Amino acid sequence: MWRLLQLADSAFPAGGFAHSAGLEVAVQRGEVAGATAVQAFARAALWQAGAGALPLVRAAGAQPERAREWDARCQAALVSAVARRASQLQGRAWVMAAEGAFGAALGAGWGELRTAVRARETPGHLCVVFGVSAAALGVEAGQAAQLYLHQVLRGVLSAAVRLGQLGPMQAQRLQFELAGDAEAVLRANAGRTVDDLASVAPLEELLGALHDRLYSRLFQS
Repeated sequence: MWRLLQLADSAFPAGGFAHSAGLEVAVQRGEVAGATAVQAFARAALWQAGAGALPLVRAAGAQPERAREWDARCQAALVSAVARRASQLQGRAWVMAAEGAFGAALGAGWGELRTAVRARETPGHLCVVFGVSAAALGVEAGQAAQLYLHQVLRGVLSAAVRLGQLGPMQAQRLQFELAGDAEAVLRANAGRTVDDLASVAPLEELLGALHDRLYSRLFQS
């Protein structure tokens, strides 16, 4: 539980707050404005993570020796170059943060993946390195899935605060209200495998792909 709490802490320096999950584009293009629209965007982001990332989190945790295979599957599933780059940047940041925080506690299997990611021999997508590291630290698979969705939700709401769409207390309220949605995502995708990876929020995916075209940017994606 102590390790789980440390991983969930916003102070864990994994670089997630440098990304908006496409929200920055949505705000600048007028697709999202205000708390109600942010809530809908965050809900869609949860479902997208449930269908497109959680199967890889679970597979990487259950079979870390196949991490490169799962990494290649993630690379193929992410159509947008922006989403692919963001996932790799966050994954590499997670590798550095986990290594710095936990060191040898991560075990030998983690060391092989870390070396491959640092040598750019494998993309190092976030969902894969997250799944491997969580399992290496003894985090139970269900809790790892919960933590991953928690970070997705927290990232979107944090971005909304910095983009002026929510106040900090509004963001906390929305996080509380969306907990039921996150639980529904977990239940609905509990049996989804890597072969069932899907994109269920195409509008958000398209908006995120436009990030590099913004004249001014606060986030990396």
